[in-house]
Amino acid sequence: MNKEKITTLGALKKAGYITKSIKDELRDNLRDKIKNGEESFQGVWGYENSVIPELERAILSRHNINLLGLRGQAKTRLARLMVNLLDEWIPVIKGSEINDDPLNPISRYAMELIKEHGDNTPIDWLHRNDRFYEKLATPDVTVADLIGDVDPIKAANLKLSYADDRVIHFGMIPRANRCIFVINELPDLQSRIQVSLFNILEEGDIQIRGFKIRMPLDLQFVFTANPEDYTNRGSIVTPLKDRIGSQILTHYPEDIPTARKITEQESNLDKRQTETVYVPEIAKDLLEQISFEARSSEYVDAKSGVSARTSITAFENLLSTAERRALLAGADKTTLRLSDFMGVIPALTGKIELVYEGEQEGAGGVAAILIDEAVKSLFPTYFPEIKKLERKDAEGPYDELISWFFQGDGFELLDEFTDTEYKRALDDVSPLHQLIKEHCPEIPKEDSYFLKELLLWGLVAHKKLSKYRFSEGFQFKDLYGNYISGL
Repeated sequence: MNKEKITTLGALKKAGYITKSIKDELRDNLRDKIKNGEESFQGVWGYENSVIPELERAILSRHNINLLGLRGQAKTRLARLMVNLLDEWIPVIKGSEINDDPLNPISRYAMELIKEHGDNTPIDWLHRNDRFYEKLATPDVTVADLIGDVDPIKAANLKLSYADDRVIHFGMIPRANRCIFVINELPDLQSRIQVSLFNILEEGDIQIRGFKIRMPLDLQFVFTANPEDYTNRGSIVTPLKDRIGSQILTHYPEDIPTARKITEQESNLDKRQTETVYVPEIAKDLLEQISFEARSSEYVDAKSGVSARTSITAFENLLSTAERRALLAGADKTTLRLSDFMGVIPALTGKIELVYEGEQEGAGGVAAILIDEAVKSLFPTYFPEIKKLERKDAEGPYDELISWFFQGDGFELLDEFTDTEYKRALDDVSPLHQLIKEHCPEIPKEDSYFLKELLLWGLVAHKKLSKYRFSEGFQFKDLYGNYISGL
């Protein structure tokens, strides 16, 4: 349809345009995508066999939708991606406040304009990107904000009585006619405001200040809610819940590869960072493992959840830590180190909600514990499990390495070591090289130093060595030597 040439109601009729509700638009375009094997929600990972099929079924059923899940589970992103299932352009009556359909006008303004101009009534075209409205539910939201109210200034300017419906100022919902309307954090909306949505969801009607208005709005509602809100701040009133067609539960990534995809896609990185810092694949896995550990940690409030944004901001901090070190050393390139993970602690402390035990440990202490636990979980992927080898008088693969520390004074890894100094320090611990060669022979050389550090941290986590953090770096020593020295 050539929208440039269709500028009047008459031209629209001649072109054979057929009026379609927004729910039918979404349904028809989704059907086409499914038939053609296209992705309906691109860029959302981990929901392919859970959330997305349920969301597609809800759209095919023409339901209003409630996305229920913890923070950082892509609820708002899914709602925004629904815009891609709308027709690219739709016609509207020119000057209409509520996007009146030229073939099915519902406002007084549109009906009077058509009555006056007939087929010469001017029309505009509305792009699908302009058909998304979003409102964050906060306690100060009013019925006037959402639905509308009498405007005394308009009444005075037009010299109209308050009994004339032309004095009405429409709220966000009528102005979103023929659009997707999202209300985020629905339980935060006061109960009396939720009640005002009843008729809109069921009948499409609105009532403003006692005016008898029959205005069948055409809307696709999407609500988002966090289960935590049900106890902390409010709830969804039962009659409103009853009018929402489908409630879909979202979830966090269920495996490391999926979590990595999300982090790499969403991280806001400067090109110079990625050119300067080489990131071993093991480091990416370790970063994601930290979030997995946080979600099951006794120190972290599970009801609050651990957002996917935790890994995203931590990854940004991680690269910035390595980049800063390279800048201080005047180096063009550097490789990420495990000790750089100390730089992600500010990202972690701002994202996790602690229970009482966690508060006792302190946010920074809990973040450090989570990093150690992530190392401990990842350790068996590359090296033999220590617990299975703890038999009396039995020789273990780590004996030589532990003995190296027992016989010496340990060694230090300073934060500001150049790459050459860092590699030399690890190379000086000769048993490390043999363990990497034996258990991870295919690891790229550039990744092997991160793995050497992982091995040391893993032995510390299993209480075979000790690690002491001081202002300029880390010191690794024999476990009992540290007890004796008091470190």
